[in-house]
Order: sequence, then C-alpha cells, then structure tokens
Amino acid sequence: MQYYSTNNKNYKVSLAEAVRKGLPEDNGLFMPETIPQLPSDFFQNISSWSLAEIGYKILYPFASEAIPDNVLKEICDDAFSFEVPLVEVEKNMYSLELYHGPTLAFKDFGARFMARALGYFNSGEETRNTILVATSGDTGSAVANGFYKVDNVDVVILYPQGKVSDLQEKQMTTLGHNIQAIAIDGKFDDCQRLVKKTFLDKSLTEQFGLTSANSINIARLLPQMLYYFYAYGQLSDIDKQIVFSVPSGNYGNLTAGTIAKKMGLPVHHFIAATNANDIVPHYLDTGEFEPKSSIETISNAMDVGDPSNFVRLQELFNHSLAEFRSELSGYSYSDQQTRETILEVYDENKYILDPHGAIGYRALDEFMKHENEVMGVFLETAHPIKFREAIEPLIGKELELPEQLVSVMKAEKKSNNCSVDYNDFKSLLIKLLS
Repeated sequence: MQYYSTNNKNYKVSLAEAVRKGLPEDNGLFMPETIPQLPSDFFQNISSWSLAEIGYKILYPFASEAIPDNVLKEICDDAFSFEVPLVEVEKNMYSLELYHGPTLAFKDFGARFMARALGYFNSGEETRNTILVATSGDTGSAVANGFYKVDNVDVVILYPQGKVSDLQEKQMTTLGHNIQAIAIDGKFDDCQRLVKKTFLDKSLTEQFGLTSANSINIARLLPQMLYYFYAYGQLSDIDKQIVFSVPSGNYGNLTAGTIAKKMGLPVHHFIAATNANDIVPHYLDTGEFEPKSSIETISNAMDVGDPSNFVRLQELFNHSLAEFRSELSGYSYSDQQTRETILEVYDENKYILDPHGAIGYRALDEFMKHENEVMGVFLETAHPIKFREAIEPLIGKELELPEQLVSVMKAEKKSNNCSVDYNDFKSLLIKLLS
C-alpha cells in the first residue's frame, strides 16, 4: 500500500515516509492509493473481537507492507488498551464514549498508534523526528501523552492562548522532557497555518525531521476508523440501520468513518454536527465551500474555520456534491442550543454530555425525527470534566475529577508565548529545538 498526495496522484510514498513527512511537499494530504475491501465474513465475527483485535484486522491492509505482523499486533494491543462503552441514552440512541483513554479524549486512539508506529520506523536508526502539531483542545494532550519520552522524538504543540480549557492546557504543558508547548496569540486557524507553513520550509523540515500528529498525518487518521467498527460489533444483533452523528471540526473523525464505510462497514448515513463554525453544513446546503475565520465557542475543539480534511472527503466522494449529500447531512448549533441540550439530557436521562457530544446528540435527535426507523450513535469525544466550567453551572452538580487528572492539575505549567507572525514562530522553534 502506497500513499498519494491529494494534489498529485502520481506522487506516492510508503507508509513510513508518509508518517515521517506528515505532509507532502506540494502541501496536499496523503491518502491510501486504494481502499481495501473487507471479506463478507468479517462482520459475522466482529462482535466477539476485542478493540485491539479489530484494530489489527482493519489496519493490516494499510500497514502490512511497512510493519511486520507481530509488531503491528503489539502496537495495537498497547495502543488500544482501554474501554469504549456504548451507552444507551434513550431508545435507539447510543453514546459511544471515546474518552476512557489516558487523556480522556478520542484523540488517544490516533496519537497512541502513531507514537508506536513512528517509534518502530525509527528503531535501530539515528533518525530523529520532531512532531509539530496544532491543537484546538484535545489533540495536544493526546499527542503529548502518546509521545512522552519516546526515543528520538521531540514534540512541539501550538495552541491558541486563552482558548482551551484550563485542564486541556495543563495536560499539554506539564510533562516536560521531550514535550514543548507554545501558546499562540491568535486562533486555532493561526496555529494550523503556522504548522502548514513550517512544513513547506525545507530548511526546517530537513534540519529537524518535522512531521505532524494532527489528523493531517495518515497514522493519526486511520486508527480513528476503529471505533466505528467496534460500535457496529456491539450493535450488530439489532435489526436496524446505523446512523453515526460526528461532532466535527477538522473532519478527521468523519473522514475515518467514511473510509470505514468504503471498506464495507454497514453505515446508513453520517451526520456532520458542528457549532457556529458551519463550513461543511453550509457547503451541503449551498454547494459553496467557503472557509472563514473561526468563531470561538464552548465546544472549542470544533472551532475550525478551514477544515484540513475536507480535501480528503472530496477525494472519497469523488469531488461530487451529490455524493456528499447522499452520504452526509450537516447540522450546526449555537452555544445557547448546546447548553440547552446538556441541561435537557441531564434532566431527562441523568446523562452528562460534554459540549461536543451535546452537539452530536442534538443533530442525531433532529435527524431521527425524520428517519425514525434507524438506530443512532453519537460520538462522545471528550470527558465532561474537561469542560466543567461550562457544564457544572447548567446541571447544578460538581463533577468529580478523574484520578489520572488530580496530579496534572497540581503540576506546574511550562509553556512559551508567540505571536501569529511566522518569522517570530520560526525563530522560537529553532531556539527550542537547537
């Protein structure tokens, strides 16, 4: 399996090179040259397989030429070692809780797999890589945790100053060792722009072996297919078609789900559930893809005004608006609607949603009013504790701090500050890595 650039299908590299590079030199994104088809009997046994077993089986076609079977199994066993509860919130509507990994967010799936894959690719070599990543919330903490003390890997995390929760900031700024954090005086889009511009600077990419751990990196993206397959396995004995509602910002989650469906996963429909940053729902309504400056919301991980993975969705849907619309519906909600949903679901079902999951729930609820013969799954992407400042006043209840976060909240924050100017950032990056 090789991986091509979305800007040039003739430019192809191995998985190892795609992971190390992060981005092609032409500023496209890497995509697998083919989408492998799973055998029909795959789904007959899926309900009995563990998370790690499913991960190995679905990632094997993408990685088998680059990673030996026994190593891939070890990576999956180690990376996917936590629970993924599927909770019935109300009749025919389930929450897929993706926040039971080490950093309490769905990003643990991709970050842990990528860290171990890159560690294998660099083993026995003098190669050193620098992970450069932009985060609007949970990516930073997942990457920091996944790559913490990994040999021959440095990590530099960019986040928008004052626009992530205290807990999210603590998770990515207190580890030290090979982890560096930079607070950018701007928005997530500014962080993402700086990362992309840095990857086009050959002097930096060659000097520091730069790669990315955002969902723009194919090794971060592909493992996110796993939980769609796992959810199907838990529900496969129910005779209803499945709809997935996906809280969406940079659209890596939805891209992974679409790849899973093209591999053969029986999915009836996807929902792109967004906050005020409604770029894709707007595209589905009008046919116009119009990136814009991101809007700050309480669902901050989705505050993305120019979603990178849209180009991958275009590839998967053959650049056809009609295909987009047949596979995907889009909904967007305000902060006030998000708050209302958190309160309503808690009052009626005693289930606590985080702001991102609340948007996923509300979109699914709205969709199922018109298609009530389906079974719905919304993705709960982060633990509610990460957004306790928004949630506790709504439900009138103090959230208990999970044990793994007690020490994090007491640790000293260590971060650097930088403007949105590229030259300022470049100078700081060289200083930190030299």
